[in-house]
Amino acid sequence: MINLRKFKKKNYTIVDNKIEYLNNQPKVTVITPVYNAEKYLRKTIESVISQTLGIDNIEYILVDDCSKDQSRKILLEYCTKFPTIKSVFLKGNTGTPGQPRNIGIELSTSKYITFLDADDWLEPNGLEILFNILEETNDDYIVGKTIEVQQNGTKIVGEHESCKERRIVSPYSIPHIFQHLGPRARMCRTDLLKTNKIYFPEMKFAEDKQFFIDVLTACRSISTTTAPIYYLNRVDNSGRLTNQTNILQKTNCNLKVIQYVIKKNLDVEKEKMILNRLYEFDSISRFFNTPHFQRTRLKFIYYFTFRRVLRTAKFLRYEFSENFSDPLNKVVYELFRNRKYKELVKLLEWNKKEKIKEIHIKENLPYFKVPFLDEPFRYIRSPMFALVKEESILENKYILHFKVYGTNKVSITDIIIRNSKDVLFEHHFEVEMEEDGNGRVIIDLVLLKHLPPAHYSIYLRFNDYMKINIRKIDTKQSKRCFQNRDYIFYQTRYSNVGLKINSV
Repeated sequence: MINLRKFKKKNYTIVDNKIEYLNNQPKVTVITPVYNAEKYLRKTIESVISQTLGIDNIEYILVDDCSKDQSRKILLEYCTKFPTIKSVFLKGNTGTPGQPRNIGIELSTSKYITFLDADDWLEPNGLEILFNILEETNDDYIVGKTIEVQQNGTKIVGEHESCKERRIVSPYSIPHIFQHLGPRARMCRTDLLKTNKIYFPEMKFAEDKQFFIDVLTACRSISTTTAPIYYLNRVDNSGRLTNQTNILQKTNCNLKVIQYVIKKNLDVEKEKMILNRLYEFDSISRFFNTPHFQRTRLKFIYYFTFRRVLRTAKFLRYEFSENFSDPLNKVVYELFRNRKYKELVKLLEWNKKEKIKEIHIKENLPYFKVPFLDEPFRYIRSPMFALVKEESILENKYILHFKVYGTNKVSITDIIIRNSKDVLFEHHFEVEMEEDGNGRVIIDLVLLKHLPPAHYSIYLRFNDYMKINIRKIDTKQSKRCFQNRDYIFYQTRYSNVGLKINSV
């Protein structure tokens, strides 16, 4: 029987098994905070053990935050079996994954660090891909693709991070790099964290946001990869800490992060990129689009909290709303400033319910009409709009002619055909674009033979990762039976062009 070693520290106890350890230097440290995670914990640990990088090259530190279920028993079991697994048991619950992750950082001994939550899992070759890229580039940081697993399918999280292969680039060269700042699918140099004393702040929410802001601002260069790395478990959200934190509490934490960023006194353009996420994405999009805001009669609490957010922008060196990427958010902001609260509420409710908006074209730019708002808010810019002009199937090729309106049409690169339930099944086709916005794509059905029978969404991609559907006005279908399968291009329920593949 193997005996486990125990090391008692001030606030925690370390348990590991070094008897059979070969004393080789690990290449990567994986850090997992654990709290009442017995339901998925074995799957999480097994995804690390089965890495193609080799468990002998992985230092796996799991930090238990006083779990009340069988998590501790599971950790001790794996400590016994694998000498590279180290379990840490805290003496008191911290109520946040930040402190357990900090302990993992302090205890790490490898060249690189990555994080894995206790109910998520890794792609079998995920760590090897990230490790090899960092070794090749000598970058400080690498991020890959995160797949969110839901009850009814999957989706890509933070697609801007994994839409293309990038090597040795500035973080600030990637649009919206600060939009998703969770610990998923990323690896960084351990000495970057320890030299710059970068740790998670003691907050119940947004601690990872502040942490990765510090990481990215400290990076000399980073890389990105399209490879799937990390599976984010959203099948059952009931026990997650973020779901036990209401939007007002989250905004209070975001306020702390805003104040923290302002105090860093960064270069103006860098500060704009970071704060835009915190102002537009967190303080408007997420804040006002919660179901609770629509239901509650106490909306004045939201308005009071948002005014607190706006006060932080009072002494900025620029007008922060000029950086908003969604024109709708700017209208929400202006309605609030003009104290048009009823219109603000109605606009958000209408925007959520009105899936097929009426589009008006003015000077070759698209606007959607909000019938209940007065000028200047009645027509709100849509970032981009695409419309089917003509479609046909010749032999085994679907030919689609379309028209695009908007300022970003020159950045359109391709069409994505993506499985509506499983995002790992997709195919890209290059598009032919003219300066006036007319475009054409030829979809060769032969190249779709690897896609399983299912419904597929069709998107135009622009600015590296942004996507729009192509509006289809008529209900006429384009259909071709080919190699014992039906390929049906049809109008979806939201009046966009879609593809259905059926077995014959």
